[in-house]
Amino acid sequence: MINEGSRRGHSKYRWMGVITLLTAATVLATACSAPGAKDAATVQLTPKAVKTEAIKLQKISNPIEQVADVVAGTTLDVMAKANGEVTEVLKKRGEYVTKGDVLFVIDNKDALSAKRKSELQVKSAADSLQQARDNKVNTRKDLADNVARTQTALNNAQQDYNKIRNDFEAGSAVQRQVDQVKQALDNAQMSVDAAQSKLSAFDNTDSISSIETQAESARLTLEDATRSLDNYEVKAPGSGILTDFNVVVGQTASAQAGKVGQVQQIDPIKIKTELAETNYQLVKNKKELVYYNPNTPDKKGTAKISYLAPIMSAASKTYTLELEIPNPDRTIQPGGRYLVQLTTETEENVAVVPTLSIIREESDTFVFVQQGDQYTKRKVKLGRINGEFQEVLEGVKEGEQLVVTGQNTLKDGQKVTSPAASAQPTASPAAK
Repeated sequence: MINEGSRRGHSKYRWMGVITLLTAATVLATACSAPGAKDAATVQLTPKAVKTEAIKLQKISNPIEQVADVVAGTTLDVMAKANGEVTEVLKKRGEYVTKGDVLFVIDNKDALSAKRKSELQVKSAADSLQQARDNKVNTRKDLADNVARTQTALNNAQQDYNKIRNDFEAGSAVQRQVDQVKQALDNAQMSVDAAQSKLSAFDNTDSISSIETQAESARLTLEDATRSLDNYEVKAPGSGILTDFNVVVGQTASAQAGKVGQVQQIDPIKIKTELAETNYQLVKNKKELVYYNPNTPDKKGTAKISYLAPIMSAASKTYTLELEIPNPDRTIQPGGRYLVQLTTETEENVAVVPTLSIIREESDTFVFVQQGDQYTKRKVKLGRINGEFQEVLEGVKEGEQLVVTGQNTLKDGQKVTSPAASAQPTASPAAK
């Protein structure tokens, strides 16, 4: 059981705690009412003064880059167009070849024989054609001479007839004589008509056309044989690096076997990559881009865009980009990888604003700019962040006066000289 003395002791300590709390409250109230205390509280609640700075261009990032593959400008297939045994191989895989260089040779004995036969056929046809032309000339001459002879005979018969008629009228010839001479005249006329008809028929008949056709056919056969003979030397279809080439002496080449190698043209050479939608937007209106070998980043070049796919690939969901690079010294080889700069150093210098100057209202962003004697609230579209600065895509531009402090105390259209702009002190709740 707790005695009376113990209760008195606990009560005494309880009252001492209350007195201590009341004393502390009194001291605090006295301190707040002391000189200078009100000013200190007010300074803590004073808004920042409005300050402006000109918007400047600043590097927001390094140029955006993408890895690209080095590929041949054009790839041409090496095809055998003749059948036969390979007798000689003149080039090796990986060797640089020039258009028209002989890569390998196929046995051409049969082709040479076919060509020789065609040459003989051409000569025979030419001889036959010449003989036919000579015969035509001689035959026409004979027909023309016959026309001339019959015409002379007709003229003579006409003179005899005229004479006998005169004699008959003079009484020195009888009718029977006149009739005989008239018959001779008619026969001479028929001979002329027949001779002229033969000459005309001859002129209207092409007696040597079939022989000319045979001669032309023989000539074309010879051309085919000559061209076929050329196929027994398999030549490079273009200049470049010979790849996928494994032809050896003794193997049988076949025109039906398909390609036996490739020539990769490397001047010009291409750099090829696939762009996502965002990167496609960066290059779609450009004519050329900067590229470089990642092993030598200080050596950069500029190449024209030879192809940019106008639509996205349905399979890869990307856009194909190809750059064409002159490569006369053949220092760039297919199979390597280069970097392509989709943006330039200049494009990375953009208008930026301090992130602390941005006012965020729900999903929208704003800044204040000073226009003349008032502050204007602008909605802005923001881009990339670099440290304490953020890119502005839309809303403000370089040179405008941006409010960098005190923007939270401003209203749209507020005058620069308004009382609010001078940031009057606000009373502290503790001073009331």
